Amino acid sequence: MNSNWKLALAAGAAWGVLAGQAFAQSAQPTVEELVVTARRVEENLQTTPVAISAFSSETLSRQGATAITDLQGAVPNLNLVQGRASSNATNIYIRGVGQPDALQTFDPAVGVYVDDVYYSRIRGTQFDLLDLARVEVLRGPQGTLYGKNTIGGALKLVSRQPDQTVRSQSSVSVGNYDLFEAKIALSGPVSDTLALGFAAMGSARGGYVTDPVNGQEYNDKNTFAARAALAWTPNDQFHVNASIDYTKDKSGLTVGQAQNTLSSAFGAVLYPVPLAIPEYNFKTTTTPGLPNETRFEHWGAAVTVGYDLTDSLSLKSITAYRNLDNDDYIDFDATALQVTDALVAVDQDQVSEELQLAYNQGPWQVVGGVYYLRENVKSHQAAFANAYLTPFTFLRTVDDDLTTTSWAAYANASYALTEKLRLSAGVRYTDEEKDYARTTSTFSNLGALNGTFAFKAKKSWDDVSPMVSLDYQATNDLFFYGRVSKGFKSGGFNGRANSPGEEQPYAPETAVSYEAGVKAELFDKRARANFTVFYNDYQDFQARVGRSVVSPSQPIPAIDFAVLNAGQLKIYGAELELAANPIAGLSLNAEVGYLHAEYGEFAEQRAATPPATGFVTLDRSWQTPAFSPEWTARLAGRYEWDLGDTGFVSVGAQARYRSEMALAIDNANLTTRARFPGMFQPSYWLYDAQIVWENSERNLSAGIYGKNLADEVYKTDAQEFSSVGGIRTAYFGAPRTWMATVTLKY
Repeated sequence: MNSNWKLALAAGAAWGVLAGQAFAQSAQPTVEELVVTARRVEENLQTTPVAISAFSSETLSRQGATAITDLQGAVPNLNLVQGRASSNATNIYIRGVGQPDALQTFDPAVGVYVDDVYYSRIRGTQFDLLDLARVEVLRGPQGTLYGKNTIGGALKLVSRQPDQTVRSQSSVSVGNYDLFEAKIALSGPVSDTLALGFAAMGSARGGYVTDPVNGQEYNDKNTFAARAALAWTPNDQFHVNASIDYTKDKSGLTVGQAQNTLSSAFGAVLYPVPLAIPEYNFKTTTTPGLPNETRFEHWGAAVTVGYDLTDSLSLKSITAYRNLDNDDYIDFDATALQVTDALVAVDQDQVSEELQLAYNQGPWQVVGGVYYLRENVKSHQAAFANAYLTPFTFLRTVDDDLTTTSWAAYANASYALTEKLRLSAGVRYTDEEKDYARTTSTFSNLGALNGTFAFKAKKSWDDVSPMVSLDYQATNDLFFYGRVSKGFKSGGFNGRANSPGEEQPYAPETAVSYEAGVKAELFDKRARANFTVFYNDYQDFQARVGRSVVSPSQPIPAIDFAVLNAGQLKIYGAELELAANPIAGLSLNAEVGYLHAEYGEFAEQRAATPPATGFVTLDRSWQTPAFSPEWTARLAGRYEWDLGDTGFVSVGAQARYRSEMALAIDNANLTTRARFPGMFQPSYWLYDAQIVWENSERNLSAGIYGKNLADEVYKTDAQEFSSVGGIRTAYFGAPRTWMATVTLKY
């Protein structure tokens, strides 16, 4: 056990002592009661037989959370960071299950839902928090309750719906790196049956990374978002909720730091990296002439219609359309050399329909539904590698078109065996078809490289995923549950296939999750303690790996980016979430996650290196699974002083810990088994704090928020394309930042 984790335990013990002493002194106030819709019905968080973390809008505001990635650390065993080389993608892992690659042929492993509408790409999920009611994070497979497959879990954002109450909220924030952000939200009734709402925001910030040569800034932000909503309730049985939203982002490049010596295809050293890589100083020079921009537009519309057929039976329809248009320029090698630079242009649209029937009477609570999704993703990619092929030129273009058609039916029923004992069971059937066409063309003044490779393929997969759980309400404040569930993610086609043989489809993933937990409210509901243990049997994990082979007859290495199915991942762990309000004004939180992830089977078959013939099998099972730190923890506290007519002042702080973590699937030498240090992030702590004043009516506030106060330099993600010139690039979290925010509510 390293010293960092000993410090976490000591801090946790101090938290417990402080809370215990305070409870003995006061009979005041209860912890926040949270109502969630994790199982598609409204339930108290403490009586929901699912591992779930929930955050109200008030909690998010108190923490100074402005983006969805600010939840990093607040949920055990959750990895939630900005995606590699992208200002609009999100890397989400829950309990070691995720998919970090934004390539359009990879499906997310964690389902992201906004008002029950599934977002089928990890692009477009880098959300700013705008007019939300709450956020829910569900851990483990959830397929028997949700429209789309959720093999790893679900991230749910629930917007604030307009109603018969007039509400308004506006805020302005300024901070370092030239931050300026403004938000406004308005909602209220138009008539006794109709209410409207509108919210908008603009956020601009200078880049965290600068070019020391020309002063150009990277990793900046320039975002506008808006949402309009309608709620129509003509009678007690019928209601309609409709919304339309739009997001535009025009930021610069997202760049990192080279972690490896870069070489040409002929073995010449292009960029030497010292054995001891200098600490990242947020300075980078990219390839001259590479446009410093990202163009991203994302919009959608949704209509939810609900009708109460009887007092106990209701029907709901959720219809949605989404469109995403994105141009990303990427400097994969993160140097001034053109080892590999690329344009990735994506045009995606999806239409979905979900019909849901819910029954709730007596001992029965039943939810069933059918789901349909049709998604089309077209992309154009252009990769430039003149330095890699020096003295020759190199341009490779890719145009592909993927259409996914997904049908599913699901049902989930709960039956109260007694007043305290409840049995739940569910099943999901999924049928998914993918139709893929791809054309790859290479242009070079080395004629042997020129040519075009094209293929078209179609394949379908289906699956039956069951779930069963048993829960027991021992007392009003003590709840036990056990759960077994299966998750599924369909197969696909290799979106980086550049030559015959690489286009072979890869198999679906499945995960069987075993989970048991206890949820307790203590000290007259002034404290909450939730504890969970779990084991995941994860089969056929879809892993992208890079390979290169040099032939005596071909001086240029033959490179392919295969997608393999890692035979088995064994994952187990435990999670503890604590919340307490021991005395008036004081709130304490602690979250701890333990995760053990290892490959049970991960074999790769590849062609032997000439002059040998045939195939060889490589054992990869000893490698470290990516984005699966053994320990995650957060300790947080907040104290508020009542100043009478002057208002209220609160001071809060949090410390977040993550142990060592691999940042890529390929993270060690396959021959020597020596780790690539740049593909790992050592353990680290982050410290945040805030001070906020509110007036006595609590409708006006002013606060100062600081994040990463120790100015820790830490990696969040990495690109691994070492088969192309040795490219290994790491991406880093934000340095120390601060902002001041003024908020007015009505």
